[in-house]
Amino acid sequence: MSDAAALLHPGAPDSPVILHVPHSSRAVPADVRAGILLDDRALEGELDHITDSHTAEIAARAAAAARITPWRFENRLSRLVIDPERFPDEREEMLARGMGAVYTRTTHRDELRPADFDGRPLVERYFHPYARAMTDAVEERLEAAGRAVILDVHSYPAKALPYELHGDGPRPPICIGTDALHTPPGLLEAARQAFAGFGGTGLDSPFAGTYVPLRHYGKDARVGALMVEIRRDLYMSEPGGPAGPGLDALAGALAALVEWVTGDGVTG
Repeated sequence: MSDAAALLHPGAPDSPVILHVPHSSRAVPADVRAGILLDDRALEGELDHITDSHTAEIAARAAAAARITPWRFENRLSRLVIDPERFPDEREEMLARGMGAVYTRTTHRDELRPADFDGRPLVERYFHPYARAMTDAVEERLEAAGRAVILDVHSYPAKALPYELHGDGPRPPICIGTDALHTPPGLLEAARQAFAGFGGTGLDSPFAGTYVPLRHYGKDARVGALMVEIRRDLYMSEPGGPAGPGLDALAGALAALVEWVTGDGVTG
């Protein structure tokens, strides 16, 4: 398997939108698998819980349905290899759960890797190249369209898992993650309207924030960002089961949000 975790699917040359799918894959390279303590059955179970199953398909169908095709940036490897959305240092609050850029604990707080595991080689091999590729993709959208809008496509379980830091909060059908600088009011309202038909939307619970490359994070308001967290019982059998009929409706809602961004031309 190639070391390249990132796969960029081209969109329309003038589209500002990047659909970011960081957690949909279950792929773990053999040499990385060798450093994981779980047996094969336990690893499959962990992948069922930790993977945002079918989110790549939701993004792909949304892109196909949109009038102006967005770009898609997809992680081809499991987040058990590296999690590209974590801070790679002490800023990451999930270090308290053994789930920084390189996980050492499972969703149920069991050992995933040895306590003395050195994750730095994985960060160098996978995390930094992924971050550079995403930064480049954003820079290209800024140059081509004058702005970039990252729509982060995730899913989460209907019932909280032990690893969650904020699992006691609301778990709406659609959780919208925001950032004070990068999620302007118009983008947030468009997301609420696009996903209004699924039983309700909530804000930053149980998961909060957005993904923006560190070069732009907190600095460049031309980069808009919003996280869409879809509760898994809307479209699949949990954990890790097949997709159901809800997948198409969710893809349509995501396409509607893409249409708003590209048609409205405003991120602020």
